[in-house]
Amino acid sequence: MIKMKFQYFLFLLLGAIWLFETTACKHSPILEDDFMPMDTTEVPDDTMTTEPCDSNVVYFEMEILPILISNCAFSGCHDEASAEDGVILDSYENVITTADVEPFDLLHSEIYTVLVDDDPDQRMPPPPTATLDQGKIQLIAKWILQGAEDLECDPDAEGCETENISFSIDIVPVLDSHCIGCHAGNVPSGGIDLSNHAGVKIAADNGKLFGAINWDGSFSPMPQGGEQLSNCTIDKIKSWIDAGALDN
Repeated sequence: MIKMKFQYFLFLLLGAIWLFETTACKHSPILEDDFMPMDTTEVPDDTMTTEPCDSNVVYFEMEILPILISNCAFSGCHDEASAEDGVILDSYENVITTADVEPFDLLHSEIYTVLVDDDPDQRMPPPPTATLDQGKIQLIAKWILQGAEDLECDPDAEGCETENISFSIDIVPVLDSHCIGCHAGNVPSGGIDLSNHAGVKIAADNGKLFGAINWDGSFSPMPQGGEQLSNCTIDKIKSWIDAGALDN
């Protein structure tokens, strides 16, 4: 009887050991749906590329700010130091907060109405400075009607063509947007007149044009107070200069 009790007890002990070993180290199986692999397709913020430019969209930094800096945001007028009438036109933030811009509404956007005002005492730029040409005024109007946003794009996203650069097609629009406000008229800034090919040719031949836009250390960086021109634009101007700065 004692032997049978001992065998029964041994049987229970072995069963308990077996049950412990089969359950204590058992894990839930890893199902395919439970496995979350690392996402390697997401691009970090600092490597994100900007969208290519859309010809139907007005970009503040590229198109509007150069006009304002060249024609308005200078000493004695609407730069940060002068801030005439409290208006500063040297950045998007300052334009939006000080220049009375009403997105989608031209008639209530003073930054536009002063450009088309018939009263010389109210018009900007003030006399004797000439009014902005209609192309620039219409561009500012289009920007406001599109919501006066600070949109960005990459002008070089689709490549940069630097062959057969034309003065009238490629160079003049850049100078007109970024330089003419200061480098034109009876007393052009620094004695450099970029309003015609003859003046541009002089600046191209003596190295001042490329040195300034390339922000070389021995030249004042241009556009003054603005962002440097895009690499593609600088390369195009350099290509045109290297080809003889022709009036083509």
